[in-house]
Amino acid sequence: MRLISLTIALALGSTILSAAEVNKTSGRLGDAADLFSEIMSAPDKSIPQDLLDRSECVVLVPGMMKGAFVFGGKYGRGFALCRQEGGQGWGPPAAMRIEGGSFGLQVGFSSSDVVLLVMNERGMKRLTTSKFTIGADATAALGPVGRNATAQTDALMTAEILSWSRSRGVFAGASLDGATMRNDLDENKVMYGHKWTGKQILNSGAKMPEAAGKLIAELNKYSPRKTH
Repeated sequence: MRLISLTIALALGSTILSAAEVNKTSGRLGDAADLFSEIMSAPDKSIPQDLLDRSECVVLVPGMMKGAFVFGGKYGRGFALCRQEGGQGWGPPAAMRIEGGSFGLQVGFSSSDVVLLVMNERGMKRLTTSKFTIGADATAALGPVGRNATAQTDALMTAEILSWSRSRGVFAGASLDGATMRNDLDENKVMYGHKWTGKQILNSGAKMPEAAGKLIAELNKYSPRKTH
């Protein structure tokens, strides 16, 4: 009887933990949707429409934490989504982690929202690797701000990734050089039931997690198909 009781207790504990994990993941997907919606609904401070329409993928990291006391670091969890084959609509999200460190005279802690646009197939292939470093493995540039802004420089035209951040209400291009992006296998398991990699999810036709519905709707609202 004791063995049966212990088995039941462990099973219930596992169920509760799974429910908590699902709620956290659903919350992060909702935060990613809100982040994208809030940024795009401000025409004079948003991602330029032409760049969004030309992008292959988007990465949204709500609430990336940065902290430092001589040694500094950043850490965040978010989602990468790529356009479906043919450029119509967006495919299922793959969970990603972003991490980085620094050294120097620095003290303090802050939180910022991060948005990345992946602009070409080279950049998209980076997302399907286990990890890559922004600025080293993938060329990156600060993204311009303003719905009607256009890519004016060679850096913007050739960069694999364009990056922005929002901190204390200010949305601007941001440098993430040196930060590493890697697959978040634990989060993917919560969404899909398997520790799938980004390569197994992006453009795979995997069943869309129900909690991603709001995020997909926002992406389709502002950029339903890819342009060239």
